[in-house]
Amino acid sequence: MATIAMAQSPPVLDADRRPLRSGVKYHVLPAATDTAGGLTLISRNDSCPLYVGQEPLSEVVSQGFPLILTSRDGDSVIREGRDFKIVFSAATICVQPTAWTVGEADPKTSRRFIVTGGDKDYFNIGKHNGLYNFRWCPNCPSGNCPKPRCGDAGIVIENGKRLFVLDGPAFPFQFRRVTN
Repeated sequence: MATIAMAQSPPVLDADRRPLRSGVKYHVLPAATDTAGGLTLISRNDSCPLYVGQEPLSEVVSQGFPLILTSRDGDSVIREGRDFKIVFSAATICVQPTAWTVGEADPKTSRRFIVTGGDKDYFNIGKHNGLYNFRWCPNCPSGNCPKPRCGDAGIVIENGKRLFVLDGPAFPFQFRRVTN
């Protein structure tokens, strides 16, 4: 009898070279430390919902809000190319969930914003030239799913705000485990 072994994707590693753990708090920081701060919640137009964005570059760079990744398949480790949900570990004035979801597309650029407050979407992490980036391209658990419009996540600057969007140049980043 033939046995088929599924290849296990490599774990995503934090800045200390430890595998990312499902359910643990991390800060997401740029791989290039002189570009800006960590990921955070941003009001795009002074109202809710809040968007995923990046802290601006300043003399004292903010790490942003911690986030928690939860593996889709129950694995205790977050792996490259495997689906997970993302939630900021933060309270907001919008009184809404802080789970990431794919929002509306910009009519001028067709880039899709990553927002919070809706149903949780599945994201995954890719690796290119040794650097990690977020992607939205959910794997189909049943084998009978429509093909999504996949995209890498990157930063776009709009009215001085650094917003996280799909369908642009990828944003390379690193994870720092929250220790307190």
